[in-house]
Amino acid sequence: MHRLALPSLLIFLLLLAACAGVSSPAAPIEVITPPVTTPEPAATSTPIRAAATPEMLGETPETPGPTPLPIATSAPEPTPIPSIFPPSISLEPFVSVPRQITYLTHAGDGSGRIFLVEKTGRVSIIADGRVLDNPFLDISDVVASKSSEQGLLSIAFAPDYEQNGEFYVNYTSRTGDGDTTIARYRVSDDPNVADTSSGQVILTIDQPAANHNGGQLQFGPDGYLYIGTGDGGNANDPWDNAENLGALLGKMLRIVVSGQEAYAIPHDNPFIERNDVRAEIWAYGLRNPWRFSFDRLIGDLYIADVGQNKWEEVDYQPAQSSGGEHYGWDTTEGTHCFEPADGCDTAGITMPVVEYGHDQGCSITGGYIYRGQDYPQLTGVYFYADYCTGFVWALRRGDDGGWRNARVFASDLNIASFGEDEMGELYVLDLGGAVHRLAAVNDQ
Repeated sequence: MHRLALPSLLIFLLLLAACAGVSSPAAPIEVITPPVTTPEPAATSTPIRAAATPEMLGETPETPGPTPLPIATSAPEPTPIPSIFPPSISLEPFVSVPRQITYLTHAGDGSGRIFLVEKTGRVSIIADGRVLDNPFLDISDVVASKSSEQGLLSIAFAPDYEQNGEFYVNYTSRTGDGDTTIARYRVSDDPNVADTSSGQVILTIDQPAANHNGGQLQFGPDGYLYIGTGDGGNANDPWDNAENLGALLGKMLRIVVSGQEAYAIPHDNPFIERNDVRAEIWAYGLRNPWRFSFDRLIGDLYIADVGQNKWEEVDYQPAQSSGGEHYGWDTTEGTHCFEPADGCDTAGITMPVVEYGHDQGCSITGGYIYRGQDYPQLTGVYFYADYCTGFVWALRRGDDGGWRNARVFASDLNIASFGEDEMGELYVLDLGGAVHRLAAVNDQ
């Protein structure tokens, strides 16, 4: 689901996804990294540049009115972080569907239902451990999903969903070249069926290629909607979108949707006073932030950014950040120079907290901080994976600001996404249709 830079490999992986399984836990391989610093640049291969540089902008919102008060999201009571690291985990089969799946989440409405996003444009409901026969939403008639990185990519329920029944979807449209589309829908009188006639497109972003669409939607602790966008695709960011503050591609966007006809700009977005910058931008310099998430207890933001030729990375933004971070692409790939290949200027770049090379995978899949109740030994650990190899890693920040990172599980899955239910339990999704529950091994 993440890259077209290696098309033949991805096609092969996609064909294999439906028959993948889970293997035994790997012996943990731990790496301890120091507090975040700006390292000396290292050489990488010279990127290929395209001559044309078209302008890539989404639609411009109307002048916003007063920003509504943010809606606080609930968080569980703090649980002391255990001393055991790295943790031992397993993946337990949960449910399966005969279709490709891209995301899993909950509505935050106390129902305990889980919503499973399917690539072609359906959203199914998992209730009482089984997938309901009738879909919650089916918009396959408007979703372009033929390319490996296209489709219905995520869903996010409004923080006040119980009151207004509103939710948002991110998909690649059949219009244009698979334009990124953010749309609002509402539930019908039946809580298990959405009203497809309520669909309203609130943001469209022109896509110059079929890949690097990002795809994640997430409401932050501030009640605003965050949108991760890729750099527009092809390879090597030929249109210079990621570092172009006049484009919405290669960014983390932050908008107000509650009480808006379309959307408005939060008053404290970092570039709102600049006329030459898209005010929706919260952070930039991202290649393809396929999956990101907030720590539901603390509010820190973790962004897994898919790399180009050599390095995959996890970027980190503390909850107290005021935004505006530059995460490096395409000056850097991971902590290493990319353009230029030597002697790049890393001033002002926020380096990743962890990276891994393509000897361990080729496409990072971001996950979540564990905040569930079933496995207290996992509390405070961020889990992420690689789509190509099926490896699962655990990452945790120490009291000294340093990061501990370890590979904790080896699977045969094509891990397209992680998911989180209402209680904070985590799930691992194989693109081929199988959902696994992440569990701790009880010998710790």
